[in-house]
Amino acid sequence: MATAFPQAQVELWATDEHRIGLKPLLRRVWAPIGQRPVATVQHRFAWRYLVGFVHPASGRTIFHLATTVSIPVFEVELAEFARQVGASPRKQIVLVLDRAGWHTSLKLRVPEHVHLLFLPPYSPELQPAEHLWPLTNAALVNQHFATIEDLEDAQFAHCAVLQRQRERIRSTTLFHWWPKQLHKRRGPRRN
Repeated sequence: MATAFPQAQVELWATDEHRIGLKPLLRRVWAPIGQRPVATVQHRFAWRYLVGFVHPASGRTIFHLATTVSIPVFEVELAEFARQVGASPRKQIVLVLDRAGWHTSLKLRVPEHVHLLFLPPYSPELQPAEHLWPLTNAALVNQHFATIEDLEDAQFAHCAVLQRQRERIRSTTLFHWWPKQLHKRRGPRRN
């Protein structure tokens, strides 16, 4: 991309989706010796999808909440992402993502100046955005939410806090092999 668009800045982002819902996320907690911790559990099955876009080199993040995953919803999310990061002829965005059906569909309309780069099949360990979910789940663990809207409010508030913690995001998502900066390739050397 850096070679194809020599006058443009090129940024490398990653994205993934994570299902959250009213079914509780339970984790171990500390409790005084001899006492059992109490966590309210009421299994209910209402879901949302948290979509995370991350720029691992800087720790910048963008989060969206969706009621479902589909091609039309992903088109809207891509368009909003492109607007928020300022995709333009002077700023090309390479977006790394998995091969979910709504990502790879030929019907998907990708915004101009956004270029999709698909990971190999069955390789979530290569996806930096996967490492956002333990951080985002912190607001939901061992919590009981009366409604899905209450869960959304808690998740929105926590994601807003995470967006300001760029170094924390960077330390979690910037893999040692992930490019910190994209360089333009020079042509062949002449002697």
